[in-house]
Amino acid sequence: MHAVQAHQAPGRRRAHARRHIPLALVTGAVLALGSIAPASADEPETDALWIAAPYDLVLPAAAADGSATANTIDVRIGHDNTHNSVTGGRLTVDASELAGVADVTWPATCTPAADQATATCDFGSLDSGGAYVSVAEIGLRAAAGAPADATGTLHFSADADSSFGPLTGYPADTAISLGDGPDLGLSQLPYRTGVLPGSDLAQPIRLTNHGNRSADRTLLTLFASHGLDLSQRFGNCTYLDDDERANQSGTTAVCVLDQPVEPGQEYDLSAAGAVRATGAALYERFDYSVDPYSDEAYQQAVAGRPFVQGTGADLVPAAVPAARTLSAAAEPDLNTGDNYRSTQITADNKADLIAVADDITSVAPGDTVHARVGVKNRGPAWVASLGAGEPVATIDVRLPEGTTVTGKPAGCDGTGVNTYTCRTPILLWEKADSTFDFTLRVDRVVDGGAKGSLATRNDNPDLRISAFDPQLANNTAEFTISGAN
Repeated sequence: MHAVQAHQAPGRRRAHARRHIPLALVTGAVLALGSIAPASADEPETDALWIAAPYDLVLPAAAADGSATANTIDVRIGHDNTHNSVTGGRLTVDASELAGVADVTWPATCTPAADQATATCDFGSLDSGGAYVSVAEIGLRAAAGAPADATGTLHFSADADSSFGPLTGYPADTAISLGDGPDLGLSQLPYRTGVLPGSDLAQPIRLTNHGNRSADRTLLTLFASHGLDLSQRFGNCTYLDDDERANQSGTTAVCVLDQPVEPGQEYDLSAAGAVRATGAALYERFDYSVDPYSDEAYQQAVAGRPFVQGTGADLVPAAVPAARTLSAAAEPDLNTGDNYRSTQITADNKADLIAVADDITSVAPGDTVHARVGVKNRGPAWVASLGAGEPVATIDVRLPEGTTVTGKPAGCDGTGVNTYTCRTPILLWEKADSTFDFTLRVDRVVDGGAKGSLATRNDNPDLRISAFDPQLANNTAEFTISGAN
């Protein structure tokens, strides 16, 4: 699958997939992993149908004998409102502009017209929890004798039947052109759930060259989030591990593979993908990408950070060829949309979040005091929202009467008189806390002390604390501001 577009109506805002996404996950840097947000409760009777297809695709030009490497476009359909049941529909594909540019192979789900230039592809239910559903994998290869500057466009439209009535998808296009060069691609790993901490996970990554030129060397980059350990430390890879202070929330590996990847060749990289779920595992990510090697690409991957060389045997995806001169440069990759992949791994684990607050004593009118409130993670798992990018905890805070807020911490918004909503970062390490310091002026001292309170919201739809926290009773707390005895 290549970089895709989800076309939209005017005025509707939707995210477009990027060509390259950094693998080091830091606070606030998030990748959406293919999900569609449900419609809001105040719009229960509306829905929209979306077509996800590549923006563009470069096909390897045909050889002198007319042979050409095939490629595939995976067209997916999704819709916004998960309250609406989409029972099935039709994708219409117009490939008439590709005459003399590329030959089309229609999948079994599509019924082509007599001239093979257009086809209608039936699809079934889209009730998949908000995820896009693959409805057609269309094969393409450069036409024999097509000139190097040949171009054309695939056009897509769709309609569907639903419990809300007929839906019509917004049109999408894929620009097709020809070129020469390697076209490296990685297979997509499935999402994993119910993984037990301490278990080893095999991940069958496949590397394929869909182009018509060899990639002399390749650069493989891996990222395993904090709750995962890479099973091996290869000698031809360098590693950068967890660093909470530097917002490095996992292990990044940068590997140089000296084996050429010839056109049409497939390599098994399962050894590189093998990970172990640690005792801290909960909501994890594993990212992996590949590019033709160049010195510049390597320097960009390590970005001056203190990577450490692995001490094990080299990662060798195939038999090492005879000695040869290795290039420091590389031909550009024809299509980079399938060079990067990411998958989610969810562990069967718990993280006990507790609300924390400190009492403040011996105050007098006119004093300035600091009220510290927040949440602590007693583990055993860390908690990170590496997909949705939501705060680990949203906390409703009520500050004691008789005080005025003169300093509001970052991450907190006022919701009323002395009431605030505070949001933690998107990750909270095991045994760590996230706190907010309010600066208060004491206007008057309340007899017996004035109480404040805080409570986490436990059912945020994008990160439900109730799904992983074994003790919700300690997600609320009170604190007191009192005068001298």
